[in-house]
Amino acid sequence: MRDGSSQAPARAPAASRRVWAAAGGLVVAVGTAYFLLPLEGLGDDRSWLGWPLFVLCLGLLGVLLLRQVRDVVLEKPHTRPGVMIPLLMCLAVLVFASGYYTLAQRPGQFTGLSTRVDALYFTVVTLATVGYGDITPSGQEARLVTVAQILYTFVFLTAAATALSRRLHTVVAARDRRPPPS
Repeated sequence: MRDGSSQAPARAPAASRRVWAAAGGLVVAVGTAYFLLPLEGLGDDRSWLGWPLFVLCLGLLGVLLLRQVRDVVLEKPHTRPGVMIPLLMCLAVLVFASGYYTLAQRPGQFTGLSTRVDALYFTVVTLATVGYGDITPSGQEARLVTVAQILYTFVFLTAAATALSRRLHTVVAARDRRPPPS
């Protein structure tokens, strides 16, 4: 007769694979949307729509990131920060890249940023605080969004990455204490 505990480990990897597959699918879908959505339509003609959408997306991602950080700090069971935090961080990068690309459609906002790949590149370079200098925010709005990204990174993405590394350290430490299977 089997007890339920022998089946739980077999279900856990399958469930984990489904979660990872869903998260990967979402990143691919959002990444594809980044390259296909008509972001040019959010420029000067519809800035009344672009700015609130940008702020709403960043606010929502910030709240979701902080919830993940809270769950890790409180050691809530059944959380998946190893999936959710990287996913939310990728989404934040794409939101900033979308904002930069939209701003670059306005004359005088950026020097050297003309494609979506340029916007993604600038976002990652700014996130990594490398600053190659080949793309520069020239206009006041572009500079404000760049400062906002730096602050957003300090507050939300750093807290999320710290919580994720804390969780991974806890999981590895727990595995090291567990006796090997017989």
